[in-house]
Amino acid sequence: MEGKGAMSNLKSEVHSQSGERLVEMFDLLLNSFGPQNWWPAETELEMMVGAVLTQNTNWKNVEKAIQNLKGKGLLSPDALYPLPMNELAQEIRPAGYFNIKAKRLKNLMQFIMEQYEGDLSLFLKDGTQTLREGLLSVKGVGPETADSILLYAACRPIFVIDTYTHRILSRHGMIEEEASYYELQELFMDHLPDNADLFGEFHALIVRAGKDYCRKNPLCSQCPLEKWGPNPPRCAR
Repeated sequence: MEGKGAMSNLKSEVHSQSGERLVEMFDLLLNSFGPQNWWPAETELEMMVGAVLTQNTNWKNVEKAIQNLKGKGLLSPDALYPLPMNELAQEIRPAGYFNIKAKRLKNLMQFIMEQYEGDLSLFLKDGTQTLREGLLSVKGVGPETADSILLYAACRPIFVIDTYTHRILSRHGMIEEEASYYELQELFMDHLPDNADLFGEFHALIVRAGKDYCRKNPLCSQCPLEKWGPNPPRCAR
């Protein structure tokens, strides 16, 4: 992986207290969990479909839906775009909210067909800002989904913020609880080197910590971040 060297030299590349704390967080999580090797997909399009389907569900359900699409040869813009909405909804039924997600997938495929003539390689080569603005113009694609596609499919150094990121950093005193998506994103992107591999691994590790330990009812005493941060949560004291 191209970014491994950058990851191993992180401490020498940050020059702020916030950056040092984020590097410490990354090291604690990586040493505890090991590399997560996200995103779990064989192709860029599979990753993009997964980013839409994973909204409000767990990954096992997404995998079932993707396997349905794969089994019928539907994982391509040319196949997904003309597929009747009700048929697409049935194929992705395991992912939940299947009617809503079918519309969102169709909207995304329509965007790729109309703006890039259905050529995914053209889409992935476009400028980062143009891509992001285009994705956010697609109904049903919000900042987290758009940035996931940019990071994991287009390999752009954009940090993805999700509920786990906000929960962990606010509980540990790194941000105010009311901090916005973009304020939290800036914290990572302003204090860490621009590296897509690093950002992808870091995001995946945060998700793992959130799922395993930093739940609504946290398991602080077992978490690798138990004493990390300027203000560790009360349950960790």
